[in-house]
Amino acid sequence: MSSESISVSCPSTNSKINIPVYRNFISASELKKLKLKDGSGLGSYDPGYVNTACCTSAISHIDGEKGKLTYRGYAIEELVEKSTFVEVSYLLIYGKLPEKMQLELWMKGLAKHSFIHNNLGTLMSQFRHNAHPCGMLISSMAALGTFYPEANPALEGLDLFTSSSKARDRQILRILGKVPTIAAQAYRHRIGRPYNMPMKHNSLHPLNYTENFFYMLDHLTENHYQPHPTLVKALDKIWIIHAEHGLNCSTATLRQLTSTGVDPYSAVAGSAVALYGSLHGGANEAVLRMLESIKSIENIPKFIQNVKEKKAKIFGFGHRVYKTYDPRANILKKVAYEVFEVTGTSPLLKLALELERLALSDDYFIERHLYPNVDFYSGLIYSAMQLPTDMFPVMFTIARTAGWLAHWVECLNDKESKIYRPRQIYVGERNLKYIPLADRQPSEGTLKAIESGFERRRDLGISWIDPRLIAKL
Repeated sequence: MSSESISVSCPSTNSKINIPVYRNFISASELKKLKLKDGSGLGSYDPGYVNTACCTSAISHIDGEKGKLTYRGYAIEELVEKSTFVEVSYLLIYGKLPEKMQLELWMKGLAKHSFIHNNLGTLMSQFRHNAHPCGMLISSMAALGTFYPEANPALEGLDLFTSSSKARDRQILRILGKVPTIAAQAYRHRIGRPYNMPMKHNSLHPLNYTENFFYMLDHLTENHYQPHPTLVKALDKIWIIHAEHGLNCSTATLRQLTSTGVDPYSAVAGSAVALYGSLHGGANEAVLRMLESIKSIENIPKFIQNVKEKKAKIFGFGHRVYKTYDPRANILKKVAYEVFEVTGTSPLLKLALELERLALSDDYFIERHLYPNVDFYSGLIYSAMQLPTDMFPVMFTIARTAGWLAHWVECLNDKESKIYRPRQIYVGERNLKYIPLADRQPSEGTLKAIESGFERRRDLGISWIDPRLIAKL
């Protein structure tokens, strides 16, 4: 612990406390020791947890001021250049880079557990033809937990997750192995094609984790399917940079759910729900639609002006943590060029580059630290790979599952972990008396709604209306 401390006092009660500082943070519980006039202890108010830490973690570190991101101490740039998503997943979950034999066993385990039960495939086939792939993935991941009741700590006498690392490892392999299969089947369902099972690891033409995903997406009748190596490497890089990013909304959701003792399948499904939102995993889809709405380079200055006047929203710029260029966006910008060399240049890429150039030369964006973030280029790359926009959050989910599982393990091992229960500041009414239904008077809003809708009710042939309300009109 640090020897540094801060003093907090309340003049009205002559109460004063000293709070130790640990890594630039203080314990919020210490604030309760400072007594106020009503005898209660002091609390803190932090909507959105902008400046509140709820756990300690050794998984990733973000230096927002310098624009640096590390996984377990390794710079993200080096991992993208030299490693693979499968290896990085092992690093995140187990805390170190695997040895050769460990990596081989890890890859074989993921391949073995990539197959899903026929019943789950049947369940997925019952979704409507236009069901959103992310909704299908979320529902299927939650359902997957019912296939493995031994993974549910709520079952009587079950204590696997505090006594057996093998039990944890099995769930990790199952989830990380099956999430690409579920995602690929959601995609095939969306486009009306039969599902592809993963290619067996011991086949004549074995495919790695990322190649197998492409196979499940695209294989039709080819005898020896092989995805383009540049696209495989590009997707692997995207998955690496999307795998983990501290306590973002979906990861915080994962830790909150884990704190309840729920099974990991339900926890991952709940995290995917958070990722589904347009302000989180769906942001790259919003970027693509924004660029499509701008239409041409000539329209960019007007669009930027509208943003400055609050008449339009700009997506893919700015980040709560980064005060400079998102390092992941720098990587993706290079990946975009690699992909477009294979697929052909997209007009939207030219739009994105010009929008970035003009925005970063404008004081409005510079003063507000609005630099491109990871979402600005990822959607363009997915689009170039011929993936529909509703698959974008699904692709994000596959990658982030590795980070979620790392936090799941860390949360289970954390001796300070408690069930999440944030405080609230109550601002509602107090000491109201119950009024019987017959004595309640309609509000002004209710009367106006009745008045405006009375003619429509008559047109629809609805003749009855409470006479007491008519008398009020």
